[in-house]
Amino acid sequence: MEVIIQPTADAAALLVARLIAKHLRAKPSLVLGLATGRTMERVYEYLTEMHRREKLDFSLCRTFNLDEYVGLPPNDPHSYRYYMDRHLFSRVNIDRRNTHLPNGAARDLAAECRHYEELIRDCGGIDLQLLGIGADGHIGFNEPLSALRSRTREKALTPATIRQNAPLFGGKISAVPRRALTMGVGTILEARRILMLVTGAEKATILAKAVEGPMTAMVTATALQLHPDCKVIVDEAAAKRLRGKAYYRWIFKNEPEWQEFRAAPSIRRARSRRSR
Repeated sequence: MEVIIQPTADAAALLVARLIAKHLRAKPSLVLGLATGRTMERVYEYLTEMHRREKLDFSLCRTFNLDEYVGLPPNDPHSYRYYMDRHLFSRVNIDRRNTHLPNGAARDLAAECRHYEELIRDCGGIDLQLLGIGADGHIGFNEPLSALRSRTREKALTPATIRQNAPLFGGKISAVPRRALTMGVGTILEARRILMLVTGAEKATILAKAVEGPMTAMVTATALQLHPDCKVIVDEAAAKRLRGKAYYRWIFKNEPEWQEFRAAPSIRRARSRRSR
Protein backbone atom coordinates (compact mmCIF):
# COMPACT_ATOMS: atom_id res chain seq x y z
CA MET A 1 0.00 0.00 0.00
CA GLU A 2 1.21 3.48 -0.90
CA VAL A 3 -0.24 6.66 0.61
CA ILE A 4 0.16 9.84 -1.45
CA ILE A 5 -0.70 13.17 0.16
CA GLN A 6 -1.85 16.06 -2.01
CA PRO A 7 -2.39 19.65 -0.82
CA THR A 8 -6.13 19.88 -1.55
CA ALA A 9 -9.14 17.77 -2.41
CA ASP A 10 -8.98 19.09 -5.98
CA ALA A 11 -5.33 18.08 -6.30
CA ALA A 12 -6.09 14.59 -4.95
CA ALA A 13 -9.00 14.09 -7.37
CA LEU A 14 -6.91 15.33 -10.28
CA LEU A 15 -4.12 12.89 -9.46
CA VAL A 16 -6.62 10.01 -9.33
CA ALA A 17 -8.05 11.04 -12.71
CA ARG A 18 -4.56 11.24 -14.22
CA LEU A 19 -3.73 7.76 -12.93
CA ILE A 20 -6.94 6.34 -14.41
CA ALA A 21 -6.24 8.10 -17.71
CA LYS A 22 -2.70 6.69 -17.81
CA HIS A 23 -3.96 3.12 -17.42
CA LEU A 24 -6.76 3.64 -19.94
CA ARG A 25 -4.33 4.95 -22.56
CA ALA A 26 -2.01 2.00 -21.93
CA LYS A 27 -4.90 -0.48 -22.23
CA PRO A 28 -7.93 0.89 -24.14
CA SER A 29 -9.99 -2.19 -23.18
CA LEU A 30 -9.37 -1.54 -19.49
CA VAL A 31 -11.83 -3.17 -17.07
CA LEU A 32 -12.49 -0.36 -14.63
CA GLY A 33 -14.20 -0.68 -11.27
CA LEU A 34 -16.09 2.48 -10.34
CA ALA A 35 -17.43 4.10 -7.19
CA THR A 36 -20.06 6.75 -6.49
CA GLY A 37 -20.53 9.54 -3.98
CA ARG A 38 -19.66 13.20 -3.72
CA THR A 39 -15.91 12.54 -3.44
CA MET A 40 -15.92 10.89 -6.87
CA GLU A 41 -17.70 13.71 -8.67
CA ARG A 42 -14.46 15.68 -9.01
CA VAL A 43 -12.72 12.65 -10.52
CA TYR A 44 -15.45 12.21 -13.12
CA GLU A 45 -15.36 15.92 -13.95
CA TYR A 46 -11.64 15.68 -14.67
CA LEU A 47 -12.03 12.50 -16.73
CA THR A 48 -14.77 14.20 -18.74
CA GLU A 49 -12.47 17.14 -19.41
CA MET A 50 -9.65 14.81 -20.45
CA HIS A 51 -12.01 13.13 -22.89
CA ARG A 52 -13.11 16.48 -24.31
CA ARG A 53 -9.75 18.25 -24.40
CA GLU A 54 -7.23 15.40 -24.71
CA LYS A 55 -9.38 12.86 -26.60
CA LEU A 56 -9.19 10.32 -23.76
CA ASP A 57 -10.93 7.33 -25.34
CA PHE A 58 -13.48 5.26 -23.41
CA SER A 59 -14.91 3.43 -26.43
CA LEU A 60 -13.42 0.03 -25.53
CA CYS A 61 -13.48 0.45 -21.76
CA ARG A 62 -15.66 -1.84 -19.64
CA THR A 63 -16.89 -0.80 -16.21
CA PHE A 64 -18.28 -2.44 -13.08
CA ASN A 65 -19.68 -0.38 -10.24
CA LEU A 66 -19.26 -1.40 -6.63
CA ASP A 67 -22.88 -1.33 -5.57
CA GLU A 68 -26.51 -0.37 -6.04
CA TYR A 69 -29.46 0.19 -3.73
CA VAL A 70 -32.04 -2.59 -3.44
CA GLY A 71 -35.45 -1.59 -4.77
CA LEU A 72 -34.39 1.31 -6.98
CA PRO A 73 -34.84 0.88 -10.75
CA PRO A 74 -32.03 2.19 -12.99
CA ASN A 75 -34.03 5.28 -13.99
CA ASP A 76 -34.60 6.39 -10.38
CA PRO A 77 -32.72 9.68 -9.80
CA HIS A 78 -31.29 8.24 -6.57
CA SER A 79 -29.95 5.05 -8.16
CA TYR A 80 -26.26 4.66 -8.81
CA ARG A 81 -26.96 3.86 -12.46
CA TYR A 82 -28.56 7.29 -12.76
CA TYR A 83 -25.58 8.82 -10.93
CA MET A 84 -23.07 7.21 -13.29
CA ASP A 85 -25.04 8.22 -16.38
CA ARG A 86 -25.19 11.80 -15.13
CA HIS A 87 -21.59 12.21 -13.99
CA LEU A 88 -19.64 10.11 -16.50
CA PHE A 89 -21.33 7.77 -18.98
CA SER A 90 -23.38 10.44 -20.79
CA ARG A 91 -20.33 12.72 -21.04
CA VAL A 92 -17.75 10.40 -22.64
CA ASN A 93 -17.71 8.01 -25.59
CA ILE A 94 -18.31 4.83 -23.61
CA ASP A 95 -20.52 2.06 -24.98
CA ARG A 96 -23.38 1.79 -22.48
CA ARG A 97 -23.53 -1.97 -23.15
CA ASN A 98 -20.10 -2.19 -21.52
CA THR A 99 -21.19 -0.44 -18.30
CA HIS A 100 -22.36 -2.71 -15.50
CA LEU A 101 -24.01 -2.16 -12.14
CA PRO A 102 -25.81 -4.67 -9.92
CA ASN A 103 -29.55 -4.62 -10.59
CA GLY A 104 -31.14 -3.63 -7.30
CA ALA A 105 -34.60 -4.13 -8.79
CA ALA A 106 -33.98 -7.77 -9.76
CA ARG A 107 -36.63 -10.27 -8.64
CA ASP A 108 -34.00 -12.74 -7.48
CA LEU A 109 -31.26 -10.75 -5.76
CA ALA A 110 -29.09 -13.75 -4.94
CA ALA A 111 -29.11 -14.81 -8.60
CA GLU A 112 -28.29 -11.24 -9.63
CA CYS A 113 -25.24 -11.25 -7.34
CA ARG A 114 -23.99 -14.55 -8.79
CA HIS A 115 -24.53 -13.18 -12.30
CA TYR A 116 -22.53 -10.06 -11.46
CA GLU A 117 -19.58 -12.14 -10.30
CA GLU A 118 -19.81 -14.15 -13.53
CA LEU A 119 -19.78 -10.99 -15.63
CA ILE A 120 -16.61 -9.79 -13.90
CA ARG A 121 -14.94 -13.16 -14.48
CA ASP A 122 -16.04 -13.22 -18.13
CA CYS A 123 -14.30 -9.86 -18.65
CA GLY A 124 -11.08 -11.26 -17.21
CA GLY A 125 -11.39 -9.53 -13.84
CA ILE A 126 -11.08 -5.88 -12.87
CA ASP A 127 -7.87 -4.16 -13.93
CA LEU A 128 -8.25 -1.01 -11.83
CA GLN A 129 -10.73 -0.50 -8.98
CA LEU A 130 -11.64 2.98 -7.74
CA LEU A 131 -12.72 3.22 -4.09
CA GLY A 132 -13.84 5.73 -1.50
CA ILE A 133 -14.22 5.02 2.20
CA GLY A 134 -17.25 5.28 4.44
CA ALA A 135 -17.28 7.05 7.79
CA ASP A 136 -17.01 3.67 9.54
CA GLY A 137 -14.32 2.40 7.18
CA HIS A 138 -16.49 0.43 4.79
CA ILE A 139 -15.57 -0.06 1.13
CA GLY A 140 -18.47 -0.59 -1.23
CA PHE A 141 -21.32 -1.33 1.14
CA ASN A 142 -19.25 -3.85 3.11
CA GLU A 143 -20.38 -2.69 6.52
CA PRO A 144 -18.54 -3.53 9.78
CA LEU A 145 -18.13 -7.28 10.37
CA SER A 146 -18.33 -8.08 6.66
CA ALA A 147 -16.24 -11.15 5.87
CA LEU A 148 -12.91 -10.19 4.34
CA ARG A 149 -13.34 -12.92 1.71
CA SER A 150 -16.95 -12.01 0.89
CA ARG A 151 -18.37 -11.93 -2.64
CA THR A 152 -21.06 -9.79 -4.29
CA ARG A 153 -24.17 -10.06 -2.14
CA GLU A 154 -27.08 -8.24 -0.50
CA LYS A 155 -26.25 -6.26 2.64
CA ALA A 156 -28.25 -4.40 5.26
CA LEU A 157 -27.00 -0.83 5.70
CA THR A 158 -26.10 0.46 9.13
CA PRO A 159 -27.88 3.48 10.65
CA ALA A 160 -24.61 5.42 10.29
CA THR A 161 -24.44 4.73 6.55
CA ILE A 162 -28.09 5.63 6.14
CA ARG A 163 -27.52 8.96 7.90
CA GLN A 164 -24.37 9.60 5.84
CA ASN A 165 -26.30 9.08 2.58
CA ALA A 166 -29.41 11.04 3.59
CA PRO A 167 -28.21 14.33 1.98
CA LEU A 168 -28.39 12.57 -1.39
CA PHE A 169 -32.08 11.86 -0.67
CA GLY A 170 -33.04 15.43 0.13
CA GLY A 171 -31.94 15.02 3.74
CA LYS A 172 -34.73 12.53 4.44
CA ILE A 173 -33.38 9.55 6.36
CA SER A 174 -36.68 7.73 5.77
CA ALA A 175 -36.10 7.91 1.99
CA VAL A 176 -32.75 6.09 2.05
CA PRO A 177 -33.02 2.39 1.12
CA ARG A 178 -32.12 0.02 3.94
CA ARG A 179 -30.40 -2.58 1.78
CA ALA A 180 -27.95 -2.67 -1.12
CA LEU A 181 -26.14 -5.06 -3.44
CA THR A 182 -22.39 -4.72 -3.15
CA MET A 183 -19.19 -6.28 -4.41
CA GLY A 184 -17.66 -8.23 -1.55
CA VAL A 185 -14.32 -7.45 0.06
CA GLY A 186 -12.89 -10.55 -1.60
CA THR A 187 -14.19 -9.40 -4.98
CA ILE A 188 -12.57 -5.98 -4.52
CA LEU A 189 -9.23 -7.49 -3.47
CA GLU A 190 -9.07 -9.49 -6.72
CA ALA A 191 -8.71 -6.28 -8.76
CA ARG A 192 -5.20 -6.04 -10.19
CA ARG A 193 -4.79 -2.44 -9.03
CA ILE A 194 -6.72 -0.37 -6.51
CA LEU A 195 -7.00 3.40 -6.14
CA MET A 196 -8.67 4.78 -3.03
CA LEU A 197 -9.49 8.50 -2.82
CA VAL A 198 -10.07 10.03 0.63
CA THR A 199 -10.59 13.74 1.29
CA GLY A 200 -11.79 15.92 4.14
CA ALA A 201 -11.02 16.26 7.82
CA GLU A 202 -14.07 14.16 8.73
CA LYS A 203 -12.30 11.11 7.23
CA ALA A 204 -8.97 11.62 9.02
CA THR A 205 -9.57 9.25 11.94
CA ILE A 206 -11.00 6.40 9.89
CA LEU A 207 -8.30 6.78 7.22
CA ALA A 208 -5.59 6.38 9.88
CA LYS A 209 -7.30 3.22 11.13
CA ALA A 210 -7.65 1.86 7.60
CA VAL A 211 -4.05 2.28 6.45
CA GLU A 212 -2.05 2.21 9.69
CA GLY A 213 -4.23 0.27 12.12
CA PRO A 214 -4.64 -3.47 12.67
CA MET A 215 -6.59 -5.49 10.15
CA THR A 216 -10.14 -6.04 11.35
CA ALA A 217 -13.54 -6.87 9.92
CA MET A 218 -14.88 -3.90 11.90
CA VAL A 219 -13.07 -1.65 9.38
CA THR A 220 -13.31 -3.44 6.07
CA ALA A 221 -10.93 -1.01 4.34
CA THR A 222 -8.09 -2.48 6.43
CA ALA A 223 -8.23 -5.50 4.11
CA LEU A 224 -6.59 -3.29 1.47
CA GLN A 225 -3.35 -3.65 3.44
CA LEU A 226 -3.16 -7.14 1.90
CA HIS A 227 -3.30 -5.88 -1.67
CA PRO A 228 -0.02 -5.83 -3.64
CA ASP A 229 -0.85 -2.70 -5.68
CA CYS A 230 -3.07 -0.33 -3.70
CA LYS A 231 -2.55 3.43 -3.85
CA VAL A 232 -4.38 5.68 -1.39
CA ILE A 233 -4.60 9.31 -2.55
CA VAL A 234 -5.55 11.78 0.17
CA ASP A 235 -5.63 15.52 0.83
CA GLU A 236 -3.92 17.27 3.75
CA ALA A 237 -7.14 17.44 5.74
CA ALA A 238 -7.69 13.68 5.58
CA ALA A 239 -4.00 13.00 6.29
CA LYS A 240 -3.77 14.93 9.56
CA ARG A 241 -3.88 11.83 11.81
CA LEU A 242 -1.47 9.68 9.80
CA ARG A 243 1.70 8.79 11.69
CA GLY A 244 3.77 8.14 8.56
CA LYS A 245 3.18 11.48 6.82
CA ALA A 246 6.88 12.31 6.43
CA TYR A 247 7.57 8.97 4.75
CA TYR A 248 4.54 9.23 2.46
CA ARG A 249 5.69 12.66 1.30
CA TRP A 250 9.20 11.33 0.71
CA ILE A 251 7.81 8.54 -1.50
CA PHE A 252 5.93 11.00 -3.74
CA LYS A 253 8.96 13.30 -4.05
CA ASN A 254 11.55 10.59 -4.73
CA GLU A 255 10.08 7.42 -6.24
CA PRO A 256 10.56 7.30 -10.06
CA GLU A 257 7.00 6.06 -10.70
CA TRP A 258 5.65 9.41 -9.48
CA GLN A 259 7.97 11.62 -11.52
CA GLU A 260 5.47 12.38 -14.28
CA PHE A 261 2.79 13.23 -11.69
CA ARG A 262 4.97 15.64 -9.71
CA ALA A 263 4.79 17.96 -12.71
CA ALA A 264 0.99 18.08 -12.44
CA PRO A 265 -1.08 20.92 -13.93
CA SER A 266 -1.65 23.70 -11.43
CA ILE A 267 -4.84 23.50 -9.42
CA ARG A 268 -5.73 27.00 -10.58
CA ARG A 269 -5.65 25.77 -14.18
CA ALA A 270 -7.61 22.66 -13.28
CA ARG A 271 -10.28 24.69 -11.53
CA SER A 272 -10.56 27.08 -14.44
CA ARG A 273 -11.10 24.15 -16.78
CA ARG A 274 -13.86 22.79 -14.53
CA SER A 275 -15.64 26.14 -14.59
CA ARG A 276 -15.80 26.38 -18.38
